[in-house]
Amino acid sequence: MLEKMDDFFNRRLEGYEEHQLQAIDQAQTFYPLTAACLPKEEAARILDLGCGTGLELGYYFELNPTARVTGIDLARDMLNALRDKFPHKDLNLVQGSYFDIPLGHACYDAAVSVESLHHFTQAEKIPLYRKVFEALTADGYFILTDYFAESDAQEAFFRQELLRLKAEQGLPDGEFYHYDTPLTVEHEIQALEQAGFARVEVLGQWSNTRLLKAVKSPCAGNE
Repeated sequence: MLEKMDDFFNRRLEGYEEHQLQAIDQAQTFYPLTAACLPKEEAARILDLGCGTGLELGYYFELNPTARVTGIDLARDMLNALRDKFPHKDLNLVQGSYFDIPLGHACYDAAVSVESLHHFTQAEKIPLYRKVFEALTADGYFILTDYFAESDAQEAFFRQELLRLKAEQGLPDGEFYHYDTPLTVEHEIQALEQAGFARVEVLGQWSNTRLLKAVKSPCAGNE
């Protein structure tokens, strides 16, 4: 049975971090590497989409303890756990959908998302990525570490399976249900480019996981 996204993660809070680190191939490598890609400047402003319990933030705060982080997540229990983990850090935690929550204009030096966005279509992601683009400063960038489909056929299969299960269970549109529907890397990069990002690089690969860096300005990262 499909579960609503927030219910799925709230119910799995206990043991969630251990599962992420142990069950996903090379997670103990890509979580710290993702953190290392974020700005080291004092009081850097970071937007974390689907922050969960903040696995990547644990590594990041070791590198930049003064960072100011806005984290968005559907699962209230995950956010409460994140707040309890880092009671003395500059955290602004927002419960809700990052598709719906305003992100502002030129508010962040970087954005990050880890193992969260593989539940959504390219059409859903492009407007979100436009919001992220607008929320970044002129030299800002977006670090995306996620799970990707191996082929167009696999991407289409996952999507059709979700639609089939929703129809079978009589589930309405307009709600997020937990089921993996990853894009191919090529389609993900297309979504980021259509949203306005000037350049997208693949910085790492571990099995079906990739680490992407999407820069806002053509000159960003070329100092």
